[in-house]
Amino acid sequence: MADKKKGEVRRNEKIGEVVSTKMAKTIVVEVTRRVPHPLYKRIISRRSKFYAHDEDGQARLGDVVRIIESRPLSRLKRWTLGGVIRRAVVVGAQPKDLDVQV
Repeated sequence: MADKKKGEVRRNEKIGEVVSTKMAKTIVVEVTRRVPHPLYKRIISRRSKFYAHDEDGQARLGDVVRIIESRPLSRLKRWTLGGVIRRAVVVGAQPKDLDVQV
């Protein structure tokens, strides 16, 4: 607790993949966590979707991002985009982009 400044709040952070960017200034981030099954103790994956505020629209579909907990911004939005960790690969290249004679 020595590194925490007076009045500073430690906010939750999560890392996940962007699954939707169809809304204005909002992204949907899917966070996957691995937990043991309560009865069988086998490791299973659990997924949760979080709505996050993306003011500048810098996150794209498939990016791995960090989201930070914030005050409620709307009925579902309680997170803001902290930063893009890894960009998604761009697949759909057009022939004009590749300088190929068609």
